Amino acid sequence: MRVILAQPRGFCAGVVRAIDIVERALEKYQAPIYVRHEIVHNRHVVDNLKAKGAIFVEELSEVPDGAHTVFSAHGVSKSVVNAAAARRLPVLDATCPLVSKVHAQAKRYVRHGRAMILIGHAGHPEVEGTIGQIETPVYLISTEAEVAALDIPSDAPLAYVTQTTLSVDDTKAVIVALKARFSNIVGPDTSDICYATQHRQSAVREMCKMVEVILVVGAKNSSNSNRLCEIGLEEGIPSYLIADASALDPNWLKGKDIVGLTAGASAPEELIQEVIEALRGLGPVTVEPMDGVKEDIEFRLPAELRA
Repeated sequence: MRVILAQPRGFCAGVVRAIDIVERALEKYQAPIYVRHEIVHNRHVVDNLKAKGAIFVEELSEVPDGAHTVFSAHGVSKSVVNAAAARRLPVLDATCPLVSKVHAQAKRYVRHGRAMILIGHAGHPEVEGTIGQIETPVYLISTEAEVAALDIPSDAPLAYVTQTTLSVDDTKAVIVALKARFSNIVGPDTSDICYATQHRQSAVREMCKMVEVILVVGAKNSSNSNRLCEIGLEEGIPSYLIADASALDPNWLKGKDIVGLTAGASAPEELIQEVIEALRGLGPVTVEPMDGVKEDIEFRLPAELRA
């Protein structure tokens, strides 16, 4: 069996920064450190941090007074920020800098008198955090049909931003539909789209030309991991999302000689290596890394953790 290994795959710079924040906070302030929501959408990462002394909660009300608190990589609403400040909780913000950039763009558009449209998935914590950053109503859409259904005058001053786990390809048709329907709409340049999302999706599209089946390592609640699997299916390649090697079904590989392997942006490399070992348990395996983008971006940690 040939295993084609996607490049890039797995952790992005925002995920690395978020995990580093929790780990360094544990080193500096000692356990427990409270984290609001999963720091990233991966059970293995969360369980590893729990073992080191992190306590994950969904609401700030679950955090004791005075406890060091980390906001997840997905970002939070203003109400959460204000509630933490009102309680004088010492907060470390692990929001991905690219998500923070979306927040800043959205607030700038609103200050200029534009109504805000957010392209994203309802219920995703990043979307909830972005909506909660804006004091005026936000129109949340994800499809061209929803663009047509918007009850907004065609000449109204509008702006749009997108969820960072959507790529240029994911949002292209919706943005085209918005610009076709509304004459006074602005949005960020495509270069502002999350580089990691685009790179991982482009790698899977390229991989589809080479393989007979695709395995995507990632969590079921990970938006970007699900999308990688969907792209494989769209390209006509049987594709399966697995949390780890234990979820691998040998029946998927029957009659398949070339397997593509990738991972969502919140999946650690060790899970990829465990899947490779599981494949070796089925027979001889050669691993061939793809040529692809080499990511060297790093995001700075909060000042209090840099020493």
